[in-house]
Amino acid sequence: MPDAPVSKTAVDGPTATARTEDGADAAAAGVSATKAKVGGEREKPRSLWGDAWFELRHRPMFWISATLLVLLILIATFPGLFTSADPRDGDLTNHFLSKPELGHFFKADWFGYDGQGRSIYARVVYGTRASILVGVGVTTAVTLVGGLLGMLAGYFGGWIDSVISRITDIFFGLPFLLGTMVILNAFTERKVYVVIASLAFLGWTSIARVTRSSVISAKQADYVTAARALGAGTTRMLFRHVMPNAIAPTIVVATIALGGYISAEATLSFLGLGLADPTISWGIDISEGSKAIRDNPHALFFPAGMLSITVFAFIMLGDAVRDALDPKLR
Repeated sequence: MPDAPVSKTAVDGPTATARTEDGADAAAAGVSATKAKVGGEREKPRSLWGDAWFELRHRPMFWISATLLVLLILIATFPGLFTSADPRDGDLTNHFLSKPELGHFFKADWFGYDGQGRSIYARVVYGTRASILVGVGVTTAVTLVGGLLGMLAGYFGGWIDSVISRITDIFFGLPFLLGTMVILNAFTERKVYVVIASLAFLGWTSIARVTRSSVISAKQADYVTAARALGAGTTRMLFRHVMPNAIAPTIVVATIALGGYISAEATLSFLGLGLADPTISWGIDISEGSKAIRDNPHALFFPAGMLSITVFAFIMLGDAVRDALDPKLR
């Protein structure tokens, strides 16, 4: 008689049994994972700003720049907490270009004295306020003006885009620093708000161009088309759907530009066309310190160093925000 057919399971014996048990374990694990997901343990998707904050929290550059800026804002807001010296009190007899006493922390003579016998440390502390005010004020103004014009040009297009773009080109062709010098030269009294208005008058063009490009890309998205089909009005479309999704590049450019505006104010004050006494400004102190740079470099070094640290902090923050908001750079 012919032999009876032998099943593959019978031949494999224990090996087949082990494979069957492994498959059962894997299936059980898959069922458990599926139940876990159904049970609500699945991670919720983050928005653009949620992803950006998640990225920022893991970047040391962000925390370094944020710490520096918080300290600078505290100094600008409450300068009396950091020094008790009067930044305008000069004593030529006893303190004319006195050397720094680096061991006297937070004292009037910590950074030495300038050519008028005034405490350089006190002037560095009190000069923070004017620089921060100018930087934040100009950035706010150019973001509002440039952002609004760029949003209108990018969303409506047509003749509105043509008119705004030509006006932007005209202002963009004017030399920024030279044009600001000409404007400020027409004022006999140059206070903080005059410098802010002069810098903002010529500084909004870059924000307008960036916002326009971003809005053109955002208005072609599917969610904007769907909102328009559902009957959303122009105002709702702009401020509810387009602007929140197009503002990220504008924020990045504005953050980086803020440090540039602080530097521009110091440059104008150095040239004698920016802030003037009795306003305390790093640019004024740098101008006076440059006259004694050969024998007393400390009169120039400390205000210039404070200016550099401030500008560097804003640029670092802008770079960190840009890397966090741009998915291509992650």
